[in-house]
Amino acid sequence: MRKHSILGMILILLLAGCAPSFEDKQEVVQDSKSKKETAIIPKYKISDEYYQTILPFEPSKARGLVVSNLNTRYDIEEFENGLMRLAQTQFDPDDYLFQEGQMLNSSTISSWLNRKYTKSQLKEKDMKASENVGLNPVDPGKGDIDKRNEENPIYLAHILEHNYLVKTKDNSVSLGGVVIGLAMNSVHYYQKEAFGATYEQKIDSQKIKQEGEKIAAEVLKRLRNTEKLKNVPITIALFEQNEKSSVVPGNFISYTNIGQNSDSIGKWTDLDEEYFLFPSASAEKKYRDDVNTFTNFKEDVEEYFPNFNGVIGRAFYMDKQLQSLNIDIPIQFYGNSEALGFTQYVAGLVMERFPNYISVQVSITSVNGPEALIVREANQDEPTVHIYE
Repeated sequence: MRKHSILGMILILLLAGCAPSFEDKQEVVQDSKSKKETAIIPKYKISDEYYQTILPFEPSKARGLVVSNLNTRYDIEEFENGLMRLAQTQFDPDDYLFQEGQMLNSSTISSWLNRKYTKSQLKEKDMKASENVGLNPVDPGKGDIDKRNEENPIYLAHILEHNYLVKTKDNSVSLGGVVIGLAMNSVHYYQKEAFGATYEQKIDSQKIKQEGEKIAAEVLKRLRNTEKLKNVPITIALFEQNEKSSVVPGNFISYTNIGQNSDSIGKWTDLDEEYFLFPSASAEKKYRDDVNTFTNFKEDVEEYFPNFNGVIGRAFYMDKQLQSLNIDIPIQFYGNSEALGFTQYVAGLVMERFPNYISVQVSITSVNGPEALIVREANQDEPTVHIYE
């Protein structure tokens, strides 16, 4: 079952006045850069399906790169949250703690995202052979530019690292595993001249998977050559990001778990995940019944405000089954009582219109910002509702 993002769940708790208390905590010892440091594990946990983290918070060594390397905020959110969801296939949240990536820094990831260079290109750039670590294909630099980009697109857009720590008997924590996400392009964008028009080259899904698996093998080799990662379990997942104009995120297409003593990739597990915009022709063609349910909800909302037409949904499917639906309702209110009445009405519609086996989140906004948030988790008897003051 697809769950809401951790940040989203924390927001709900804070809004409900149930902010976590960290007074009840456990102190452990963390080995950081060969120095023993005291870290804190808060006892509070949002859900059994979420990882606890340690304090003080250690930001990723490649913090901020994901924002510039992925196409949309939808891709960013799904790439980060989905990677944590897939981590659970190898690292149980009851046994492991989450920490942002500490092994790969910004310069390392940026260099890996480059194209591979020919010997002549290295000479022109005054680079050493040891610096030729790009994981994307060589652009020969000569010949028809369209053909070059068609044959040698940028496949790899970003690399995201998550670390998972495990507690030991001597009240300390150590690195217990690593999860690596490889964000792959479904569309390659290029320019024929500086500041000129941007052209695009679509990349076949099978080619994305094939190149992703090839890149993953090289990434694993490099990770195993890192002293701290020689024998820890590693999970690598392939994410196919959507085009820049998309209003729904891309999705994970496969993952592989590598044992702590293994330096090669065995079996890949294929994933059947996809997002759809409601309403849309593509969604109606594939999931007509679900779109009809959403349309009935949309019409009920429009009946409350006859001149309003702006309800949008983003549906997440796993194995052809609807798992969650995030709905945005941008509307203008003319008083608190109007906002309250409308929110109560929509909360009732959520319970009436949508089957209880899916998670539904409704965000009601206006030109003034967020107005209300309604969350109905799967199999939940009553929704969680917050009216922003």
